[in-house]
Amino acid sequence: MLPWTKSSGSEVNIAKAHEILDEDHYDLKKVKERILDYLAVRRLKPDMKGPILCFVGPPGVGKTSLGRSIARALGRKFQRISLGGMHDEAEIRGHRRTYIGAMPGQIMQSIRRADTNDPVFMLDEVDKLGRDFRGDPASALLETLDPEQNSTFRDNYLDVPFDLSKVLFICTANMLDPIPEPLRDRMEIIELTGYTEDEKVHIAFRYLIPRQIKENGLTPEEIEFPEEAVRKIVRHYTREAGVRKLEQLLGTVCRKQARRKAEGNTGKLVVTGEIIQEFLGGIKVRVEMELAERTKRPGVAVGLAWTPAGGDILYIEANRMKGKGSFTMTGQIGEVMQESMQAALTWVRSNAKLLSLKEDFNAEIDLHVHIPAGAIPKDGPSAGVTLATTLVSLMTDTAVRPLTAMTGEITLSGNVLPVGGIKEKFLAARRSGVRDVILPEENRLNVEEDLLPEQLSGVTIHYVRRIEDVLAVALPQALKPQVLEAVKHDEPALAVANA
Repeated sequence: MLPWTKSSGSEVNIAKAHEILDEDHYDLKKVKERILDYLAVRRLKPDMKGPILCFVGPPGVGKTSLGRSIARALGRKFQRISLGGMHDEAEIRGHRRTYIGAMPGQIMQSIRRADTNDPVFMLDEVDKLGRDFRGDPASALLETLDPEQNSTFRDNYLDVPFDLSKVLFICTANMLDPIPEPLRDRMEIIELTGYTEDEKVHIAFRYLIPRQIKENGLTPEEIEFPEEAVRKIVRHYTREAGVRKLEQLLGTVCRKQARRKAEGNTGKLVVTGEIIQEFLGGIKVRVEMELAERTKRPGVAVGLAWTPAGGDILYIEANRMKGKGSFTMTGQIGEVMQESMQAALTWVRSNAKLLSLKEDFNAEIDLHVHIPAGAIPKDGPSAGVTLATTLVSLMTDTAVRPLTAMTGEITLSGNVLPVGGIKEKFLAARRSGVRDVILPEENRLNVEEDLLPEQLSGVTIHYVRRIEDVLAVALPQALKPQVLEAVKHDEPALAVANA
C-alpha cells in the first residue's frame, strides 16, 4: 500500500538539526550551512518543493553518512538506492505489467518501504550509471529529479501519477564528468573535499576509534591510542583524501588486541610506534623523505594533480643527451599534457636570453621528459608551469627549491592560467610535506573561499601571473640578478634580459 497522503510532517528544529550535524560530522562547514539553509526555508514554507542536492567528493569523506544525518535532523525516514552499475531503465521507472515478473521501479518500492511520501532519498553513485540496449537510467532519472515534473511521476507498473515533490533527493558521486549534462543541471552540487592530517586525527578520536573499539568487543579501558600513534598511522600508512582506510587500520589494531584478550592476555594495550610496526608492518608511505630526495638533482620538479580520490603530487623529470634536437615524452600522458609540454619547450626556447642560454641550446642535444608511474594514465590542463620549470632546471643545471610544488597552465607568451581542483591539490601538497606552493594569481579566490586558516598553516603560497614569477620562486639562482629585480617590481623581465 503506497503512502499517498501520509507525511512525517514533524516540525523542523534548526538548533537541534545543527546539533545533530555537528555530532555526526567533523568540520564540513559549507555543507552544513547549505543544509541548515534548506531546513530554515522548510520551516518557513513547509510545502516547498524539495531541492536535489548532489554531494561530490572522493571515497571515504562521509557523503552517504551525511544523508543519514540529514534524515535524522529532519525526523524523516531514510531510504537509499545504489545506482552503481545500474543499466536498466525499468529499475527506475518500473516494468509494464504485461511482462512476466514485472515489478515497480526502485523509486516506488522505496517509497512503499518508507511508508511516508516525504522520506530523505539517497541515490548513491549517480556517476556510475550504465547505459545499454535496455535503456538509459540517467535519462529516466530526469523526470524523478526535476521539481517541475516529479509531482506527477508515473511508474510503468502502477500507471498512475504519484507526487514525489515532497521527497528530499540527495545524490552522491565521486566525479562530476560522467554525469550527463541535463541530469547535472537539475542538481545543486555540493563538493566535499579531503581532510588534512589534523582533521583525520580529530575524526579518529571522535568517531573511528570509539566505533572500532565497540565493534571489536573491547572497552576503552583495554586499549589506548595516544595522539602520536594515530598521527603515525595517518602519515605513514594511509595516503587518501577520506578516512576509510584509516578506519580499517585502526580496526586491525583493535582486532589484534581482541585476539590477545581471547588468548588470555588481559593487560591494557597502549599503542606505540613499535606496536604499530608489529601489527601493521613497515612504513608504507615515505612521502616527505622521498620528496626531498628526488628533487635534489636538476631537472626534477613537483606538480600537483587532481584525482577522483582527492589530490596527489606528480614528479616530472627531464634529462638530456647528445643528439640532434629531438624531444621525447613518456609516462602514459594524454594529448592535453603533450601539448603543454610542447608549449613549455617553445617558451623556454623563445626566452633563452632571459635564462642566459644559447638561442640554439637544443640543436645538439636530445631532450627526454618523463612522468614516473608510467603505467598510470595522466592528463589534464594544469602541468604547463611544472613542465617549464623542469626544463629550465635541467638546462641551467639548477635544482628546484626544496619542498616546493606548483600547478598552473601556461600560454606561449608565458602567462600563467588558472586551474581547477585547488583545494584537493593544496591538501595533497600539505599531506606530502610541501612547504611552498606556487598557484596562479586568479586562483587566490579559491584559496580564500575553500581553505581554512588552520589548513593553510605551515605552508607558504606564492601567487604568480607569469612564468618568470614562477622561476623567481622555484629557481631564483637560474635568473640574472637584474631579471629577479624586474620580476619583483612587476617589470618586463625579457626587456631587462635583452638590455
